[in-house]
Amino acid sequence: MLFWGKSSSECALSVAKKYSAENVILLNHDINGHVEQACTKKLKQDVADYLGLEITYANHENWETATPIQVCIDAKAWKVGSGQILCTNRLKTDPFKKWMKENDPECEFTYVYGMDKSEPTRVTRRAQIMGAMGYKTAFPMLWDESEIIRLSDIGINAGAIYDTFNHSNCIGCLKAGWQHWYIVYCTRRDVWNEAKEGEVLIGYAIHKDKDGPVYLEDKEELFDKMVAVGIKPTEKIKAQTFWAKVRKEIRKYDLELAELSGHDESICLDCSL
Repeated sequence: MLFWGKSSSECALSVAKKYSAENVILLNHDINGHVEQACTKKLKQDVADYLGLEITYANHENWETATPIQVCIDAKAWKVGSGQILCTNRLKTDPFKKWMKENDPECEFTYVYGMDKSEPTRVTRRAQIMGAMGYKTAFPMLWDESEIIRLSDIGINAGAIYDTFNHSNCIGCLKAGWQHWYIVYCTRRDVWNEAKEGEVLIGYAIHKDKDGPVYLEDKEELFDKMVAVGIKPTEKIKAQTFWAKVRKEIRKYDLELAELSGHDESICLDCSL
């Protein structure tokens, strides 16, 4: 089974309970520690130790130095083919396909994923992609709750990353939206600046909207205002609620600024002599 974050860990525990740990392979992509937090690596090892299993790695050949941004810069593109983010292709998909070809040539294994009931489109798409290649899939987070083993049931902490983020994706995930990138701007300016430089070197933005590309630099003025009005960098608030709060606080901030500038005569005329 594929194995990295909280949901995948709970899948591993649930599958091991139902089918026995000896029938489980904990398949993982080790990602450079510059973007994969130490608590995520610890979570994977804690679960493996609990199950008495070794983690099996399907890694990029230069995983210890390669980062999502750097592999895109090297390829001079953010996306490949039909639009898949290039870093996913290079750091995960290609090593995964190579592992399957070498270790499951007869398509005998069942590949287990951690998508849950809130992600029906992802479940369907993943099952179709794997099925087209001849592989079987399973999604234990869709099972009855009584069959799912939660990390809290066995006393394993998912890690500090889940205090801020909803997933254990790379810091500076190239598939993530602006709420994620606001967190990066506030907490990992080094990653922000690397991505900004990448946009210059590649010649195109990571993000786009209905009007075209939107560069990271274009958002810095807004993000500085968000910091000034006290917007907490977090994914633990739904995007609609988060951005509604941003709009409200920014309007208030701009109004107060306008009032200040409108009544500020700069010097005391009575003292100017």
